[in-house]
Amino acid sequence: MSSTEPDALLGPADIRDLAAKLGVRPTKQRGQNFVIDANTVRRIVRTAEVRPDDTVVEVGPGLGSLTLALLEAADRVVAVEIDDVLAAALPATVQARMPERADRFALVHSDAMLVTELPGPAPTALVANLPYNVAVPVLLTMLERFPSIERTLVMVQAEVADRLAARPGNKVYGVPSVKANWYAEVKRAGSIGRTVFWPAPNVDSGLVSLVRRTEPIATTATRAEVFAVVDAAFAQRRKTLRAALSGWAGSAPAAEAALVAAGVSPQARGEALTVEEFAAIAENKPEVSA
Repeated sequence: MSSTEPDALLGPADIRDLAAKLGVRPTKQRGQNFVIDANTVRRIVRTAEVRPDDTVVEVGPGLGSLTLALLEAADRVVAVEIDDVLAAALPATVQARMPERADRFALVHSDAMLVTELPGPAPTALVANLPYNVAVPVLLTMLERFPSIERTLVMVQAEVADRLAARPGNKVYGVPSVKANWYAEVKRAGSIGRTVFWPAPNVDSGLVSLVRRTEPIATTATRAEVFAVVDAAFAQRRKTLRAALSGWAGSAPAAEAALVAAGVSPQARGEALTVEEFAAIAENKPEVSA
């Protein structure tokens, strides 16, 4: 069967048959919603701009809908799956439906939050339908641990997509927005309806594109130092930064001094700041005297 034939991909009946054979019932606990529409997974691959020389890492492949579409387009696909039954079944699905590409597929049976290395060449792209309940931590962890990932396209709950792609001043701009922007240029890349999933979720989904910065944020502060400021600023987002950062700086006057040194108004709130401004504040953290 040629990988370009539509029937190499999984349709609604295929997904239900596979699930029935494996005794799989999608669980809310793991945020499992399987994509049952071949056109949708091909659209995701196109939007992700997967190239023939890419090594793509996929988190949460489930029954393999997106995996097969990625294998059509990429050089290699490495799938990370936490579920025992799904992880055991996926290599056989790939072998049965795309035998000529099976040697370009690798499975890592693990929690993505615990993965520190992947088999084969370093990944160049991350494409995934991320479980809603862990989408942000998984995304940020993968970007941190695998700096070779240049392009990312994730499908997440629409609300999470809005948050990740939000700009300063937007009411949903927050910790995920700033941290994602530390690594990449982030934008919304489309919407996905509920009917392409089984079971159909009760929320809409969105695609988010992240293109890694070619030049990291110019700062002498470490990522951990910048993220500590971000976490403190949004922990009490209604407060001014002078008040919200008082614990981080040691006191409100110390927070004010750091903000003034960074060129940021002490009366501003976290939702108004760019990632560069958070980095400037981190650089000016006062020395704590013994």
